[in-house]
Parts: sequence; structure tokens; C-alpha cells
Amino acid sequence: MTQRAFITVLLACLAASMTAVPAVGAAANQLTAAEKAAGWKLLFDGQSTTGWRCFKKTTFPAKGWRVEDGWLHCLGQDGGDIITDAEFDSFEFSWEWRLAAGGNSGVKYLVTETRSGPTAHEYQMIDDAQNDDAKLRNGRRVTASFYDVLKPVGAKLSPMGQVNQSRIVVRGGRVEHWLNGAKVLDYECGSDALKAAIADSKFKSTPGFGHKIKGHVLLQDHHCDVWFRHLKVRELQ
Repeated sequence: MTQRAFITVLLACLAASMTAVPAVGAAANQLTAAEKAAGWKLLFDGQSTTGWRCFKKTTFPAKGWRVEDGWLHCLGQDGGDIITDAEFDSFEFSWEWRLAAGGNSGVKYLVTETRSGPTAHEYQMIDDAQNDDAKLRNGRRVTASFYDVLKPVGAKLSPMGQVNQSRIVVRGGRVEHWLNGAKVLDYECGSDALKAAIADSKFKSTPGFGHKIKGHVLLQDHHCDVWFRHLKVRELQ
């Protein structure tokens, strides 16, 4: 290969590698003027863990979580789940995430610290192809499911290692799960249909499960690598 040809190939490879990296700096962990006007607030600024703490504690975990390259990274090293300082009633919560191959995690909402543990409604995040848990319960444990209770419909998950975008909408007792721009699940808290689904789930003996309450948002430490960014929330009327 001539020197000129080598340089041409090198430049082409460099250009390809640059375009393959997500443009984190411009948009991630920032709000546009329109988003601010619509009432959105950041829950993670890409630099600190302000606004988050351990479940039933006042401090952030001393291990197992770290901020790196604009991501909030759970290392899966028993750091524990983390929750928002604030509680939310009717709200919309949106985030971007990446998960290690074979991984399993989730975002819980309507979380109350009056329970002994962080049992709550969970938006499942899992490697649908490689994690055996996703193959259980007839779709009620795949990504974007209401974990172990309701399955999503039409969910299109990006491959592990790539960025997925998720959203939870709680308006009164009505709840929606979104994945990569599409609504894939909705239900009504306290409805007969939800009660029946819960009665057929692992949460059938959990008092008050499925009722609409004001609560925290929780990021789960499920003993695997998972990355979160662009965590934002807005309260709804």
C-alpha cells in the first residue's frame, strides 16, 4: 500500500469512528428552551449525583455508582438502588440508557419508603435476547414491561450497547410506558384489569400494590453494568 493510500484509509477510518460515537456534548443532559418552557427539569446534569440518594438513606452510595463521560454508571457492585430526593404525583419521566450484554435492570416509580424494601411498579430494562429472565412470564419480563405484571406490545429494542430511550407517563391513575418513541403499554391504577394481572404476579401479596400513590423514581442496581443519562422529569396537571 502506498503512503497516500494508507493515509486515505486512515482518514476514512477516523471519520467513521467519529460518526459512530453519539453526540453526547450537544444534547445529552441539557434542556432546550422549548423543554424548559414545557416544564421539564433535569434530574442529572452529567457531572454530579445531586438529587439522588440511597433508598431509605440520606446519602448517595459510597461505591457501585459513578459519573463518567456524561453517564450515571451503575457498576453492578452492590452499591444499591438509588432514588430521587423528590416525590412525584402526576408526571412524565424520560431517560436514555445502555445495558451490558446479558444485563438486567429497571426503573421503578411510585416508590414509597414506607415499605420494607423498594417494591414498586417497574419499567423493565433487560437484554431480551440473552437474559433468560426475559423469556419467562409470557412477555411480562421483557424490556418496557410493567415487570411481571403486564407485557408491552410492539416494543422495538435497540441492541445492547446501543442507546435506548424510554419514557414513563403517570397522569392521575393512568400510566404509559414508551420505548424509542412508541407507546407500548398503558394501564389504569386500581382497575379491575390491573388487579387481576397483579393477582397473577409475584406482587399478589404486597399490600397496596397497584394503587396510585405519590412516590420517588428509583434506578435499580441489579448486579450488572447499566448506564443512564438525559434523565428529566416534568410534573403534569
